[in-house]
Amino acid sequence: MAESHGLMERLEKAVIRLETVLSASCFSKSTGNDIVNGINGGIAAYVEAFDTLMTGTLEQYLKNSKILGGDVETHATLVENAFKAERVFLAYASQHQQPPEAELTSLLKPVSEKILEVQTFREKNRGSEMFNHLSAISESISALGWIAVTPAPGPFVKEMADAAAFYTNRVLKDYKNSDVRHVDWVKSYLNIWSDLQAYIKEYHTTGTTWNSILTKEEPQQTGTTSGQSHPPPPPPPPGPPPSCDIFNSKPKDDISQDRSALFDQLNQGEEITKGLKHVSDDQKTHKNPKLRGQTAPVRSPTKSHGSSSSKSTPKQSYPPLLELEGKKWRVEYHEKVNNLVISETELKQVAYIFKCKNTTLQIKGKINSIIIDNCAKLGLVFDDVVGIVEVINSKDVQIQVIGKVPTISINKTDGCHVYLSESSIDCEIVSAKSSEMNILVPHNGDYKEFPVPEQFKTSWDGSKLVTEPAEMMG
Repeated sequence: MAESHGLMERLEKAVIRLETVLSASCFSKSTGNDIVNGINGGIAAYVEAFDTLMTGTLEQYLKNSKILGGDVETHATLVENAFKAERVFLAYASQHQQPPEAELTSLLKPVSEKILEVQTFREKNRGSEMFNHLSAISESISALGWIAVTPAPGPFVKEMADAAAFYTNRVLKDYKNSDVRHVDWVKSYLNIWSDLQAYIKEYHTTGTTWNSILTKEEPQQTGTTSGQSHPPPPPPPPGPPPSCDIFNSKPKDDISQDRSALFDQLNQGEEITKGLKHVSDDQKTHKNPKLRGQTAPVRSPTKSHGSSSSKSTPKQSYPPLLELEGKKWRVEYHEKVNNLVISETELKQVAYIFKCKNTTLQIKGKINSIIIDNCAKLGLVFDDVVGIVEVINSKDVQIQVIGKVPTISINKTDGCHVYLSESSIDCEIVSAKSSEMNILVPHNGDYKEFPVPEQFKTSWDGSKLVTEPAEMMG
């Protein structure tokens, strides 16, 4: 029995080693020889540590998702696939030197595609009873993009994980006193990002750790069975390198454009300074008085000043859209339109309004929910909503309720005026990271305006924290 057990362990290790080699080879342009940079397929310590994370906190999250079932369980499968794709990338990195930018983009693409699948699932299931669960995942799954971030991937993961807090707090609020399974689900999911931050701090503090060991036979190249070799990566061109935008290829109804711009800047890392040219003493005005009388600064004769970066990239335009897709009304990319109307509505339908500017929309009848995303100067009038009206990442939005709505959520929005009706006076307003919010309630045939507090003061009363508006709101 002891011999049999030992044999099984050896077989398991052999299978793991084979999987690692095969995973790495799927990225390589060569075929055959997997002995790369002096590593013969053995598993690096940081790959094993990532395996521990997957069999630990990730596995616990998957179990809790299976307990909840439905859309949450399906979504969790997509999350697992994203982690598996990242594991393949890390296995490859452990056996290869860091490739040029263009090749790195293709290596990162599988992880990017899995992240996109997770986010798209949320967008396709906005009518789900577990929408807050799906949103918590979708808002934070971009944390897996840390493998393309330098020099601070750890803080990047924390920032992405914090983006889930708005929705995980909703889940806790809805279920903390009624169903502990949802509370356990939230804790297990957030633990993933906590453990990932600790993992990055130990193994990838300033970015993905690539293998830097070279064999004597291969001082500057990677061997292949065909005898071909790849020259070392060329030096970076002047100025910042092309941005790696694979993690920005999110669905058009994604709300993280600001993060994407930051992500592009972080991707450059130390490469930013490599395009700078050394200035010799004879070109410095403080060391060469003859240059001080010149009207224009001395430029390098070898540097091209035809700045291609100064040419603004034209924004991609999309045709306006107003259509019913399944149970979702899609209202997208309308600009300077004042007569949009949705009249044929049903109780199970939702409305998703995306990137509309200087536009007014009226929704007649009773529907499930309304989401306003990335809009500016939008006017919305609706009859009845049985669920929630959400305003996300928008500016100067005006909402008028004709009938009844139980909840209105305002998140990351500057300027939002809500006109309530008599029957919706008990509506609950939830706000976060927003400014210039005003609620107008009926009063003697007109409306009376009340601002929503933006600043709060918290103090300790001896037994608990007490939070109240920092200003007198009246």
